[in-house]
Amino acid sequence: MRQDNSKKIILDLCGGTGAWSKPYKDAGYDVRVITLPEWDVEDFIPPKIVYGILAAPPCTMFSLARTTAKEPRNLREGMKLVRACMNIIWRCREQHKLKFWALENPMGYLRQFLGNPLWSFDPSQFHEDYNKTTDVWGYFKPPRKSKRTRYCTTDDNTRKLPPIPADYKRDENMTALQIKRSITSSKFAQAFYQVNK
Repeated sequence: MRQDNSKKIILDLCGGTGAWSKPYKDAGYDVRVITLPEWDVEDFIPPKIVYGILAAPPCTMFSLARTTAKEPRNLREGMKLVRACMNIIWRCREQHKLKFWALENPMGYLRQFLGNPLWSFDPSQFHEDYNKTTDVWGYFKPPRKSKRTRYCTTDDNTRKLPPIPADYKRDENMTALQIKRSITSSKFAQAFYQVNK
């Protein structure tokens, strides 16, 4: 018999397509994807009892690749959404014990603000065909990784990124490639769910 998870609220902050929280949704959890354009984490007031939180603030200003961008890096701007996510996490924890919380970002300058991550992974360690070294901070059980299996060129990575879901409400400020690059690996998401139910 399937467990009733309908009263367990999962917040997916800056969740975009909802890829990270999809295994929870599939298992009947009350998943709330708090993302633009419908929701803004800077204004969001969470419910009183939250079971778990996944947060993926944009990496635009923290990305190592931004070194070649035309506009200068604006770390103050980048930290606004990280701070908003952390405020929601802190507020939920003050009100009620969280089963887990995790904040992810591709390896980059966010380490200089949050310190070394609890855990890092590459999608190829979960049998994906692309690379994106990703840091994860928080209070959670890390899923088991396999040995890194792929070292892709930039062109290979671009071709093998996950597709954008048909029902995704696109953020007009992001290109299709940026959206694809921001989607969480479905195999990692499933592995994370299995150890953080």
